[in-house]
Amino acid sequence: MLFCLSNFVPISVASKAENKGASNTMIGVIFGCYALFEFLASLVFGKYLVHIGAKFMFIAGMFISGGVTIIFGVMDQLPDGPIFIIMCFLVRVIDAIGFGAAITASSSILTKAFPNNVATVLGSLEVFTGLGLVVGPPLGGFLYQSFGYEMPFISLGCVVLLMIPLNICILPSYESDPGEHSFWKLVTLPKVGLISFTLISVSSCFGFLDPILSLFVLSKFNLPAGYVGLVFLGLALSYTISSPLFGLLSDKMPHLRKWLLVFGNLITAVCFMLLGPAPIVHIKSQMWLLVLILVVNGIAAGMSIIPTFPEVLSCAYENGFEEGLSTLGLVSGLTSAMWSAGFLSTASAFIGPMLGGFLYEKIGFEWAAACGGLWPLTSGLAMGLFYLLEDSRRRSKPQSFDGTEEEEAALLPLRV
Repeated sequence: MLFCLSNFVPISVASKAENKGASNTMIGVIFGCYALFEFLASLVFGKYLVHIGAKFMFIAGMFISGGVTIIFGVMDQLPDGPIFIIMCFLVRVIDAIGFGAAITASSSILTKAFPNNVATVLGSLEVFTGLGLVVGPPLGGFLYQSFGYEMPFISLGCVVLLMIPLNICILPSYESDPGEHSFWKLVTLPKVGLISFTLISVSSCFGFLDPILSLFVLSKFNLPAGYVGLVFLGLALSYTISSPLFGLLSDKMPHLRKWLLVFGNLITAVCFMLLGPAPIVHIKSQMWLLVLILVVNGIAAGMSIIPTFPEVLSCAYENGFEEGLSTLGLVSGLTSAMWSAGFLSTASAFIGPMLGGFLYEKIGFEWAAACGGLWPLTSGLAMGLFYLLEDSRRRSKPQSFDGTEEEEAALLPLRV
């Protein structure tokens, strides 16, 4: 439901803000502040998850998100101009903080409840993320057209608030002592840093593509505006279906996680090359090919995203982080922050769409999409090189022997 809200709110607020006198630049600031403050909130809440309490953080995040969504529904009563713009900014910031709290806490609670099936559970959770992407805009649009501006916000906000008593009764309360480790120690681990870059690259890719793909479909295939959203269903549905499968595969065969990350990024890069397609491949652009590439891109996104949390968590445990809610909070906050905002993922909310639009105007969609694929290509090659070097070091490391000195001496001729 939170993802349903997060995908419908920007669409409606953008049109309303424009009618209320906000410039395109100010609308961009209102949208961009959400990613920035969600990033900051995820880091803070991840660090202090144990102090605040995971259950309380999740419930409080739901309450904030539901409440500010209802407030969005009555903001059209505000006067035009600065008052409306300032209120939009404040409410979006508060909404981002609530969303960051709920997402950070939910990942930690699920990981704590299902420690042996982390990827499976989180992959199943992504089903609802995909449903939010699919259902949010059309459901909100239907309520908007049928009952007016207020109804989508009030109804969806009330649904979120009504779910709070259910979660209070169902969710367990976990207690843990604060850990001694920090985000800085976690993110400076080489593997964690590369995985964070992977999340940033995938997020930035989608932010880069958002403003130009719909324009390309409208101009290239002369589709009615109402059908453009159907083209994006291939991406959302394939991600929704594939995520739990990759989660199950990651838990059953943990050694495959790293290669899912590598090939997921490389396949994404190839998909961006073929979206146009780029002129160098000499393939004619066709609707069926575009939809097929989006479907494959959704599957590749599942490969790139689902293994990240268990891989970061495993790396943290291998490097001395204590097994408990404190570490889960750090990992959950880090992955959420890297996806939503991050040091470069904020570029997905600010620079990505702007750069995509600029390249679309200057060199066309075909080359612009190919340029966007450089993100996952770089991260995929970097991850692949890192894992190859890691495997090489492990093979060259001499195996330890736990027997007595006499047994070691007896085996020495055999080794030679």
